[in-house]
Amino acid sequence: MKRDSKRNFAGRQRRQDLTENAELTHVGPDTPGGEYLRRFWQPLVLSSELGDLPLAVRLLGEDLILFRTGQGNLGLLDRQCCHRGASLEFGIVTDEGISCCYHGWLYDVDGTILETPNDPTSRIKEQLRSTAYPTHEYKGIIFAYMGPPAEVPEFPLFDTCEDPGTEYIPYSLHFPCNWVQVLENAEDPVHTVFLHARTSGPQFAQYHSEMGAFDFVETPIGITSVHSRRWKDKVLVRTIEVILPNISQGAAIWEAAEEEKCFQRTSGFSWKVAIDDTNTSIIGWRHFNDIVDPDHLGDRNHIGKEMVDSYGQYDDERSNDQRQREPGDFEAIVSQRPIAVHPLENLQGSDRGVALVRRLIRRGIQAVKSGKLVVQPSRNGMKTIPTYTQDTIISIASGKGDETKLLREVGEKVAHVILETAQFNTDERQRVFERMIQEISF
Repeated sequence: MKRDSKRNFAGRQRRQDLTENAELTHVGPDTPGGEYLRRFWQPLVLSSELGDLPLAVRLLGEDLILFRTGQGNLGLLDRQCCHRGASLEFGIVTDEGISCCYHGWLYDVDGTILETPNDPTSRIKEQLRSTAYPTHEYKGIIFAYMGPPAEVPEFPLFDTCEDPGTEYIPYSLHFPCNWVQVLENAEDPVHTVFLHARTSGPQFAQYHSEMGAFDFVETPIGITSVHSRRWKDKVLVRTIEVILPNISQGAAIWEAAEEEKCFQRTSGFSWKVAIDDTNTSIIGWRHFNDIVDPDHLGDRNHIGKEMVDSYGQYDDERSNDQRQREPGDFEAIVSQRPIAVHPLENLQGSDRGVALVRRLIRRGIQAVKSGKLVVQPSRNGMKTIPTYTQDTIISIASGKGDETKLLREVGEKVAHVILETAQFNTDERQRVFERMIQEISF
């Protein structure tokens, strides 16, 4: 089409006085968002990262020191010694705790000062304590709780993380941007059609190129997207969820949608951990089993590289030219600015999941500000906390009228079954789910 040579350039249109939503995105001590996140257990590092020396770490804007005593106990303290501020990164780990390199002050893992050898008779150790936080080690990841000591929640055990038939490989990635924009990417299923279709292998190119129908459903622990897509004579209903405040889990990475399946679970579970306002760690596990990866395409021995490739993240093997030609989630998310400026955005209908994630986080923030106890994921008398990520593949021929309407109806019915079956223990849920799906008329 020939365009008029006299184009109407708009010049600067973007307002320069708009800034990030600080309540939602700032995470330091005494910030609304930071206090909300502190009510939950947060991953800190992989267990493999902690050796016999103290490890300097940063979490929720606080500089801390992590160590393992000679007796095997974990300690997480303020990085600076209470005496004159020397860093405990250079401290000496003992059987009892950690000793400052400068004057020998010895700290227990709970912050108690056990000795002040530079002044042995001083009673100052009875009056002072170092900031210290409880820790928990689980499946190769070390977690910390940084909220009020009287409100330490039970460590959450989620159903997809307690499958004896699954191998859990921990991994960690770094995103130099705010945690909210990393998290909300999970509830943006439409981006796969545009960002991932051109970089997927030929097996998935057509599969990713179809928009399908989607909806977003609030669950007892967060939100899940319900994305229904046509693949040949099958319909795939994929649900990917955010678990408040900062967990997401995705469905099977290598699902080819060639055969019928019911309630196939996740291949990855991770936290979007706020290191500070402009740095985020993704810490979690890749799940390996014969159901989500029947052809063994995943590489258990190079999980870090695999996850880098999955996100399109920069590494030593990708030039800037390659990143421009084949951008992934990393490039799209980080390039939104170190902290995305929400007032400059123009959300549309396909962004309902993103808007809902932000709304639910704000709800939790307001609860903390009002002095209320934050609702924690609950087992409700079961062994584990039920979650809602899955793939269901159903044989439904095309050409039966309005395809978009059909996909939407199939998604709604499957989503209903997912929510209804959450009341059953893990062993029963699969069987009940399959029976309920068979009873539905599509």
